[in-house]
Amino acid sequence: MAKTKSTYRCTDCGHTVAKWVGRCPDCGTWGSMDEAPALPIAVAARPGTSLARAGAAALLPTTPATPLTLVDSRTTHAKPTGIEELDRVLGGGVVPGSVVLLAGEPGVGKSTLLLEVVHRWAQRGSDDRALYVTGEESAGQVRLRADRTGSVHERVFLAAESDLATVLGHIEQVKPTLLVVDSVQTMLAADVEGVSGGVTQVRAVTSALTSLAKASGVPVLLIGHVTKDGAVAGPRSLEHLVDVVLHFEGDKHSTLRMVRGVKNRFGAADEVGCFELTEGGIVGVSDPSGLFLHHRTEEVAGTAVTVTMDGKRPLLGELQALVVPTQNPAPRRAVSGLDAARVAMVLAVLERRCRLPLGKCDVYASTVGGMRITDPAADLALALAVASAARERPLPPGTVLLGEVGLAGEVRRVTGAGRRIAEASRLGFGRAIVPHELAQAGRRTSRPPASDGGPIEVGNVGQALAALGL
Repeated sequence: MAKTKSTYRCTDCGHTVAKWVGRCPDCGTWGSMDEAPALPIAVAARPGTSLARAGAAALLPTTPATPLTLVDSRTTHAKPTGIEELDRVLGGGVVPGSVVLLAGEPGVGKSTLLLEVVHRWAQRGSDDRALYVTGEESAGQVRLRADRTGSVHERVFLAAESDLATVLGHIEQVKPTLLVVDSVQTMLAADVEGVSGGVTQVRAVTSALTSLAKASGVPVLLIGHVTKDGAVAGPRSLEHLVDVVLHFEGDKHSTLRMVRGVKNRFGAADEVGCFELTEGGIVGVSDPSGLFLHHRTEEVAGTAVTVTMDGKRPLLGELQALVVPTQNPAPRRAVSGLDAARVAMVLAVLERRCRLPLGKCDVYASTVGGMRITDPAADLALALAVASAARERPLPPGTVLLGEVGLAGEVRRVTGAGRRIAEASRLGFGRAIVPHELAQAGRRTSRPPASDGGPIEVGNVGQALAALGL
């Protein structure tokens, strides 16, 4: 019988070496090499040859394989959490036996959101109870937050524990229908080597909680830390073990928070949920477009409105530009909320293709409401905002601009045209400046985007400037 030879595999990148090393030679991660016994090399079995003669051992399965037609799909139906914006990202709610990882920066509101989730879950019925396990805060601190946000309920159970065995004991006593662990990096398995939050400990704790969820059917929500680069802290295998990975994002200077789906085995992985963090807790924002628009009574030069796609969700955003003549030999280019390289390209196109003199002017470009726009569809709105500021002529009210600008000055089509134009029409924008291809897509929508006959088609930036009198 062939001998088995142990190898060592990196838990982050999967690189395999023959001898143990402290640092992975491929990805450079420290302490990620784990022993993985290699299977014995066996000769391929011919048809009719037994597995024993082929060099493989066969075990009698405890549960026979089931035909796919006999598998009950009703057991995986999602249960709503009661928070519509979170259910949108999850694909309708939490699935029994699923494991959801919610990652985000400190102070963004992860604990506040999941405390609201367990409160809504307990209100569903007398048979639904939630267990909130915290390893970072005391029970008194969690109670203070619950009092402040109005999340106190008799069927919400709280356990301030960090030992995995004790947490499993609490689960046996409470028998919850929803489990929240805050956070997975603070949990410690006593029978596993390594410090709390280390690669080995995080993987062991997540594996144990995943096995518990699959065996009992109790959905588990895990809070995870992030690194300084914004990635989920811990081994890369952590994201492979769970069913859903969500990123909780938000600017510390703004009350807007977004839950972005990164991985979802039960629904779309590009959905986005919007929330607003207030003194009384966190609330969902079903129509966030109004947060990124400045409602003014008079027309101002240098402002333009576009529609961006964040996942599958169309959001209206306002771009502002200011052009100031300067005697400085190196004019300043200040950008906030936009891609600086993209802004520089649009300015070069305006100066070269549209003969707009910007070489002796300071140009400032920004978004409204702390919105971050990286969608190329905002190029045309940026170009028109800069031209409006340079000419000191405001754009006509109720105008939305869509299109990607190329180096030749052409206006290219963008994805999701129908949803973008329909969202602008819903919010009262009666005129749309779009590329030739988008005009046909806009006419196919059930709600026409313009009340004066349809969108205005343009082929390049010069035609867009002429259409708006610039």
